Amino acid sequence: MTTLELILVYLCAAVFGVVVFRSLRLPPMLGYLVVGVVIGPHALALAQSTSAIASLAEFGVVFLMFVIGLEFSLPKLRAMGRHVFGLGLAQVVVTMAVATLGLHLVGRWAPGWWALDWRSGLTLSGALAMSSTAIVGKLMAERLELDSEHGKRVLGVLLFQDLAVVPLLVLVPALGSKEEHLMQALGLAMLKAAGLVVLLLWGGQRIMRWWLTLVARRKSEELFVLNLLLITLGMAWLTEHFGLSLALGAFIAGMLISETEFKAQVESDIRPFHDVLMGLFFISIGMMLDWHLVVQRWGLVLLLVTVPVAFKIVLITGLAKVLGASTGVAVRTGLYLAQAGEFGFVLLSLGSDVGLIPASLLNPILAGMVLSMLMTPFIIAYSDALVLRFVSSEWMQSALQMTAIARRSINVQKHVIICGFGRCGQNLARMLEPEGIDFIALDLDPDRVRQAAAAGDAVVFGDASRPQALIAAGLSRASAVVVTYLDLPGALKVIALVRAHAPHVPVIVRTQDDRELERLYAAGATEVVPEAIEGSLMLASHALALVGVPMRRVIRIVQEQRDRRYSLLRGYFHGTDDSGAEDLAAERLETVVLPPAAAAIGKTLGELALEELGVRLVSWRRSGGRAERPDSEERLVAGDVLVLGGRADALLRAEERLLRG
Repeated sequence: MTTLELILVYLCAAVFGVVVFRSLRLPPMLGYLVVGVVIGPHALALAQSTSAIASLAEFGVVFLMFVIGLEFSLPKLRAMGRHVFGLGLAQVVVTMAVATLGLHLVGRWAPGWWALDWRSGLTLSGALAMSSTAIVGKLMAERLELDSEHGKRVLGVLLFQDLAVVPLLVLVPALGSKEEHLMQALGLAMLKAAGLVVLLLWGGQRIMRWWLTLVARRKSEELFVLNLLLITLGMAWLTEHFGLSLALGAFIAGMLISETEFKAQVESDIRPFHDVLMGLFFISIGMMLDWHLVVQRWGLVLLLVTVPVAFKIVLITGLAKVLGASTGVAVRTGLYLAQAGEFGFVLLSLGSDVGLIPASLLNPILAGMVLSMLMTPFIIAYSDALVLRFVSSEWMQSALQMTAIARRSINVQKHVIICGFGRCGQNLARMLEPEGIDFIALDLDPDRVRQAAAAGDAVVFGDASRPQALIAAGLSRASAVVVTYLDLPGALKVIALVRAHAPHVPVIVRTQDDRELERLYAAGATEVVPEAIEGSLMLASHALALVGVPMRRVIRIVQEQRDRRYSLLRGYFHGTDDSGAEDLAAERLETVVLPPAAAAIGKTLGELALEELGVRLVSWRRSGGRAERPDSEERLVAGDVLVLGGRADALLRAEERLLRG
């Protein structure tokens, strides 16, 4: 194969794998792994693991570590300190200690079957201690569990695992040194690690902020992106030059940038590089897997799947229980963190490069890690059933939670159920109280629930996306349900539950902008309130009042816009800075001035049928300045100005019809 043909094979396979796994509602990372197995040299042999692909995969590791470092936050670390340095620290340390000891004992009892010394055991235990941030974080976000009791513990553990990677990436290369130089290499590695910690916590952030500010003042997007590549690859080269790994340098670069005000811009700029190269990395990991050896040694593979998963479930559950979690929360935490993680692959690859992982064991271990990650969506999906089956107290706790909700709502009628009691939910409650309208708020943040309940608010701990919670809150007697959090899947789930159990109850949904209006209305939402449009209405009303427009007229103008369901304000005129992929799918406004030779001259709007193209006419102004009603039957003349609303592709087709026919 030529290089171009090889790249085309990778791209076709990656697209197909991601489409299939997305349609199955599974993380795309799993699709990359499976695609790598299928097209690799041990299956269809459509592609060989060439040195060029290996180099690209190394860049994939670099950008993977950079983005993970970018998502790392010291303030978040401090805010979640109890879970990070409690359960997270205990999980990594105890997992590595027990696993290293266990692997060493197995090696002594069965030296011919499992010939590993303590250095190899320490490397494998470090990989075992890692869990998948990408898979677990995505699934918890979809299930609205990030603020739950087990969700906070899971995030705390994942955050500490990210932090633990720094010393592990220093330690593993040192462990690959010769026996006579091992202590010297370990001592030098510890000095390097200490220097890196000083760099991270003291001077590095100041230097990075100064440099990024200097680059940003040039106001050049190309220069900013080139600078990001320079920082990422430069830090990777620097750490490799000092005998550490490429991945460590990229991780440090991400952590340094994460504490600056440029974090959001960097995330959007680096995302295309990260996603593509990360896909190549996981494809290359899948290509390493020889399924022939997996089939031949299926017993060992099965052992390497079940034992680590069961071990991590039992260990994490026990640690969470010891540190104060209820039995149900502890079991959920263990189930969510039982799989292998992205860092595990990085450490395994690094250990293999320095000769710590025998080639005969690499494939079975790799297969066990991949299979554990494939199992994760199903384990999490059935976690509630598993907890209810094996934790007898969970039934009682669930019943008590529903009882607490029902006790709050049993004496109220025509109340409002507020889903989410953040700032928006609390403002709504403050406006309902003076009007004598009762409300019941459901929230998953126990600290917020405790404080609000102590202040006298009707707030209870509950998940609004579960039918039991809504029914216990008196859904059938409610006058309205209001979804106050900005989460489209969660809002759709609440709408579906209300329509299934109480179709007469109106549902009001809060959104960020107007992109999902039609989808939410189609799902059954009674009204959707986009923050961006309401903000623009308030901005316009203040501007009109300050320039002298009478307040009564201002109020009427704003109310007319709301009555027209935001039709005039839906979409906006795009400029050169609106070039993101999500902007292409959003509705925008486009102005078309009809020249004398336009095909639309002399035709009516009905004859043009712009609606068939997915375009609506927002406004129509005659060449002389006179505004016309959009439904006017008058014929278009040269100089008319039409403001059209729609998606970018639909607007192009409409402009083509107006100008060229």
